Amino acid sequence: MYLYLLLNLGSLSIPFFYSFNKKMQFIKQWKTVFLSIFLVAFFFIIWDIIFTKNGVWGFNPDYHLPFKIAGLPIDEMLFFICIPYASIFIHYSFEYFKPDLLLSTKVVNFITIFFLVIVGTTLFFNLDKWYTSINYSLLMITLLVGYLSGKEILKRFYIAFVLILIPFFIVNGILTGSFIAEPVVWYNNSENLGIRFFTIPIEDIGYAFNMLFWVVFLNEKFKATKLFQK
Repeated sequence: MYLYLLLNLGSLSIPFFYSFNKKMQFIKQWKTVFLSIFLVAFFFIIWDIIFTKNGVWGFNPDYHLPFKIAGLPIDEMLFFICIPYASIFIHYSFEYFKPDLLLSTKVVNFITIFFLVIVGTTLFFNLDKWYTSINYSLLMITLLVGYLSGKEILKRFYIAFVLILIPFFIVNGILTGSFIAEPVVWYNNSENLGIRFFTIPIEDIGYAFNMLFWVVFLNEKFKATKLFQK
């Protein structure tokens, strides 16, 4: 019953512990980081509630706590706090320990345009599928915002995201049924492409990119405001 909760807390535990590292001191960003996470979480939780009520996806009660808010398990809501924190910690670890590990503007432009074309084409032919259409519509917006006003973030974020995908595939793999008898989170395949990376719907990768990029993007914007500067 506690598997979803344990996955959330397990994902958070090590990054949170190392946030107090004397050199990096990531915890000093806690105001802007948590503000960014909560704002993005609010959007994704509303999305989650709508999709759950419409049967786009749902949750196996054998693996989550019995407490729900607006139809969502508490564990699901914690997901939008624990996973973004753990993931962007990786991004900012790169910034601190490997400050020169950056893609060039030319490479960022190529990657962004390439995925805009791929995502846009896929979206055009799958407008009837809720998860694909809404997720990829947001991904188009995310990529455009990155291209127009977030290239400096993308220079590092593209690299960090590749590394983030490693724990993502492990955690999300378990949530979608890898290594366990039944999935914690089930998907209605009529509302997605039906393409799975192991047990993970291919759309989940774009979903993760959307969520994590916006947390980093907002965090950088907040850090630049006078309100959060020392």
